[in-house]
Amino acid sequence: MSYFGLKVVTSRKFWDAAKMVYPRCGQIASLLSYRFMSQAKEPPLTAERYQVSRLPYSEVSVDDVQYFQKIIPGRVVTEEGELKVHNIDWLRTVRGHSKVLLKPQTTEEVSQILKYCNERGLAVTPQGGNTSLVGGSVPVFDEILISTALMDQVISFDDVSGALVCQAGCVLESLNQYLGERSYTMPLDLGAKGSCHIGGNLATNAGGLRLLRYGSLRGTVLGLEAVLPDGSILNCLNSLRKDNTGYDLKQLFIGSEGTLGIITALSIICPRKPSAVNVALLGCEDFSRVLQVFTLCRDQLGEILSACEFMDSESMRIVQKHLKLINPLPDNAFYVLVETSGSCGKHDEEKLDIFLEKAMDSGFVTSGTVATDQVSLGPPGTYHRGTSA
Repeated sequence: MSYFGLKVVTSRKFWDAAKMVYPRCGQIASLLSYRFMSQAKEPPLTAERYQVSRLPYSEVSVDDVQYFQKIIPGRVVTEEGELKVHNIDWLRTVRGHSKVLLKPQTTEEVSQILKYCNERGLAVTPQGGNTSLVGGSVPVFDEILISTALMDQVISFDDVSGALVCQAGCVLESLNQYLGERSYTMPLDLGAKGSCHIGGNLATNAGGLRLLRYGSLRGTVLGLEAVLPDGSILNCLNSLRKDNTGYDLKQLFIGSEGTLGIITALSIICPRKPSAVNVALLGCEDFSRVLQVFTLCRDQLGEILSACEFMDSESMRIVQKHLKLINPLPDNAFYVLVETSGSCGKHDEEKLDIFLEKAMDSGFVTSGTVATDQVSLGPPGTYHRGTSA
């Protein structure tokens, strides 16, 4: 059926189209990781590519490795084959040559490691899910890698306030699943959702797709815990939403990218999971129309607008070629994906109808498809999507 010149798609075809802009991160990450990591040719060493010199840090000795084994027995990796994937960034553009990977499970273990490294003059590189697209999660030289992969426990969740307290190594998608079972959702959504760690999200101040709806991490993070370079522990891990006492130290660590310390735990406010979700994929003939669609979105959809993303024709072509997905729309110069989420499906659909009608009547949109049911949007509770932005 159709309305306002737009076809309403309630089949799997729309879901394939939606995945072009919001692909399921687990599937896409697995596909692309296999593709990149299976390549025989290794990327150049970071130091050689950028012609940088190693600072006068100490080199890891056998005694150092033995000490780490005492602190975290069985969680010290020195095997070259296992280290390889941690030394190369996700895009395979840079490569370090770390000889040791440490996998602490607690804040106290991280504290002991950093205290020792500080005293010995050993350089370290914190690493989460290693999904960085700018090489920030791999060593430049032979720094000791400290992975948060085993720091993946939910500490507490308040189902009244929505305050979640967890360790920094929790995978974003796992947290969303945990919250979904309790009718809540994470305020952050990324393309690397199936692999990235929440601690790394904070360290890079990741924006994500839901920023329009829930704001940035600087507003949703309530508190954090971090270990400083000398091993001392900074505990600002409170769950009080309105806290106007003293300095807001957590803001220094959000976006610090591991330069001030390693984030080990955090507290974040989580919104209720929306019960009604609608998605529209629209075609525009030029970029000025994209901006007009965005402006109209904010005017007409208001509080239910949760995401508005665009991609150009070349991006669509690449997605079709490499991910084998079908574009349900005629060829357009640009494509806009609009997502709404709220608590009343009828109310949201009415607002979406008005928006679509005005977009078509104004000539902002040339074609489009809409999904309003759970079949098109994917199985309930597993609507995970993201972009590379």
